[in-house]
Amino acid sequence: MKIIQSTFLVFLSLIIFSSCKMPDPSDPFRRFSMERNLIVVISDIHLGADPAYAECTKNLTALEEFLTQIRVSSNVKELVIAGDLLDQWYIPAHINTYQGKDQADFVKRIAAANKGVIDAFKRIIRDERILVTYVPGNHDLTITEANVDLILPGINQKRDKELGLGTYSPQGYPKIAIEHGHRYNFFCAPDPFSNQDIAPGSILPPGYFFTRIAALSVSQKYPPAGDILPVITPNVSGQESQNLLFAYWKLWEWTLNTFHITNKFNEKIIVTNIDGLTGTYAVNDLLPYQTTPGGFIDVDLYKGIQDTWTQRQAHNNVAVPIPAMHAISKSALASETDDQAVIQYFQNPKSNVRIVVFGHSHVPTIQSSLDHLGQKSIYVNAGTWIDVNPHGKTMDFVVITPQVDDCCSKTHVRLYNFENEVITLMAEDSVRL
Repeated sequence: MKIIQSTFLVFLSLIIFSSCKMPDPSDPFRRFSMERNLIVVISDIHLGADPAYAECTKNLTALEEFLTQIRVSSNVKELVIAGDLLDQWYIPAHINTYQGKDQADFVKRIAAANKGVIDAFKRIIRDERILVTYVPGNHDLTITEANVDLILPGINQKRDKELGLGTYSPQGYPKIAIEHGHRYNFFCAPDPFSNQDIAPGSILPPGYFFTRIAALSVSQKYPPAGDILPVITPNVSGQESQNLLFAYWKLWEWTLNTFHITNKFNEKIIVTNIDGLTGTYAVNDLLPYQTTPGGFIDVDLYKGIQDTWTQRQAHNNVAVPIPAMHAISKSALASETDDQAVIQYFQNPKSNVRIVVFGHSHVPTIQSSLDHLGQKSIYVNAGTWIDVNPHGKTMDFVVITPQVDDCCSKTHVRLYNFENEVITLMAEDSVRL
């Protein structure tokens, strides 16, 4: 009997000892633990309604396996989806997004097309052992709380009062901020000021149309350009508004030189019927134009957008205002998303956040810097789960291991990859909060 008791005590002590150790960085989910404390963040899954054009199809099986590993883990406390879970932007321009129906039907079609993944999320939510939280991104900008709950009943949604935005700090961790990152992007932040004459209440920014054109280019297999861009030159008047509109034109010039389409720019090919927009538009409706070289520059859709950036930022709760010229000219750079995490949180004297997690750029990375008080702070981008990521790896995720209550413990931030259904640690850092 004494031998049995001794063996049992040794076994029990090993369990207790192992539960107090940090999770194995190379395999964060498969370690016995007496405590659930890990916060897992994924972003930019981009589930589509039709596998013919959706960006995430080949990776769905791996995503199901990843979610299953999280579900059966004994140490995951929260799973946070940092935006772009559902995709109503990446749809070739000629396709009617809602097929003559409504957003609820569209969301249900996404659920049906990605049933295995949606069911995996549902199982985690129903178990009630792991809190699943969703914050919106730009590709699911106008999808309502009710329609997310329609396919994922019981999911915790963290939203601003303004549709299309949200920032989440896990309970008990106010120095951690998780959001998608699109509120700082000129092309992707909600825009409740443009196009109100034709679509009252619309908040779709110009990035929506950019993505519809890019998706068309991909569906046409990157063809030679079917039309020639007109030449636009800076307005010689030197007016700030005109200079901003010229910078806006340069981004559209880059877009159409990067994503060629076979169609002429005057063809009415962009079918909307979404967020109050009912027209079918041509590329020319989006492009700034000029009747005389060096003369006045104008635009039809998003007329005056260059002059409302200050109001958009106020509406979208941007803490540190971004100059309009900077916001326009840097909007296509992934590094600008990273930079704004530092500017909006770490350099902001009104912020005490020390760890920021964004998505949006699809570029997984960890960067450390000093905040306004000289304290080390960590920014991490959660990457993406789309099939092909031109910016690097795909199937990325973040694991935050909060510090324990002692003098020496630190909060660990780790960036992982799940390609080939193998967990690979890509980068890590830590900070004492």
